[in-house]
Amino acid sequence: MNASALPAAVRSAPTIKVATKPGFDISPATRTAISLACFTMSFAIVVALGKAALGMVEGIEGVEGIEAYAKLPVIIHVTAVLPTIPLGGWLLLAKKGTPMHKQLGKVWLALMLLTATTAIFIQTNGSFGWIHLFVPLTFHAAWKVMSTARAGNIKAHKNHLVRTYLMALMIPGIAAFAAPGRLMNVMLLG
Repeated sequence: MNASALPAAVRSAPTIKVATKPGFDISPATRTAISLACFTMSFAIVVALGKAALGMVEGIEGVEGIEAYAKLPVIIHVTAVLPTIPLGGWLLLAKKGTPMHKQLGKVWLALMLLTATTAIFIQTNGSFGWIHLFVPLTFHAAWKVMSTARAGNIKAHKNHLVRTYLMALMIPGIAAFAAPGRLMNVMLLG
């Protein structure tokens, strides 16, 4: 059977392009690390917020409940950082380059910058702590993420985002849950 014997609809059917591996994909090991970090941190947040919502959070140092944390910089900081964990994980694991990816990436970056900016105003005993080292790291990473994306250097863009997610978001997040007296520690374990 030759092409002229085929029905016209079959001859004029559009060619199907075979999907190739996207250039912005991440390695299986990195994917696993991001998945585990995202799931674990998101789960801890849900448990901590659930305990707080149900009134299961004890006071700290003679203060009843979590009212000691009801300061504007802390409220803005926590409100900005909480969605960055699942959103950042999704952005790193989902399809890249789509309009939704680009828009949500801008939202994620804005939330990260808001988180870093408000962290400047949160001080323990009137001074900065080691955790404030992540503020300039986040500002630098935001600049590198934007400049590499605009320059079309997707490999560098990906590398900066993975490092920012794992180092500038997860390390302080783990510290927030592990360090006694910090809000997330009190909400989860208090």
